[in-house]
Amino acid sequence: MGEKMTALAMAAHPDDIEFMMCGTLLLLKKAGVEIHVCNLANGCYGSQVYSKEETARVRAEEAKASARMAGAVWHPSLFDDAGLFYDAPSLAKVTAVVRAIRPDLVLTLSRYDYMEDHEYAARLTSSAVFNRCLPCYVTDPPVPAFNKPVAVYHSLPHALMDMQRDPVAPEFVIDVEGVMDAKRALLEQHVSQKEWLDATQGMGSYVESMAEVCRMVGRRYGGCTYAEGWRRHNHMGYCGPDFRPLETRLADVLKTC
Repeated sequence: MGEKMTALAMAAHPDDIEFMMCGTLLLLKKAGVEIHVCNLANGCYGSQVYSKEETARVRAEEAKASARMAGAVWHPSLFDDAGLFYDAPSLAKVTAVVRAIRPDLVLTLSRYDYMEDHEYAARLTSSAVFNRCLPCYVTDPPVPAFNKPVAVYHSLPHALMDMQRDPVAPEFVIDVEGVMDAKRALLEQHVSQKEWLDATQGMGSYVESMAEVCRMVGRRYGGCTYAEGWRRHNHMGYCGPDFRPLETRLADVLKTC
């Protein structure tokens, strides 16, 4: 198994982790890695039925249920939907979460995606990891700095393309066929989000849409049935060039593109 390791999956909204990265997270859990999840925004505007406050409560309960099922440590959201911005107050809050968890590897969303909440979540996460070791940088709330290597990885965007519809390709993929049933079960915990996407984006079967994305990634890039794609963040300021914990821990299911 190797030495004890901690992974943090940090995304924008409740269900983003399950949609684009939880197969990899489940495989890390099987490999002996302690896993944590944090959705930076609370999903408060994702309903045509509930009030803003009730929607946030329901989405949090669904996210907690998914985390329990995955065996992950759940961390509460920090912002409302449409309230993710790359600014100093937000970065101080996100850095506090990263410092409290002290991860060895961080999974986050693509820097290029179909909506800005996702892009801001990726920027805040990667910058917060960079700030982990700055002793004079004060977080909100204050959490002491730590200085150890941390590797950051970005998932593929939800539609496998950026805002201009240009494709975003992975550096490598993780074969998640062995955990697809569990990945489906985790996404199914987000009942209110399924209803919202059916009504507003015409997504149809929410879980099958996720599975189709995994099938596309597997066929295009991995020569396998289901996969999740990853791009490694520049190591400078984070870790050494050879520190690749995701590739090392999941070498048996890694497919290079």
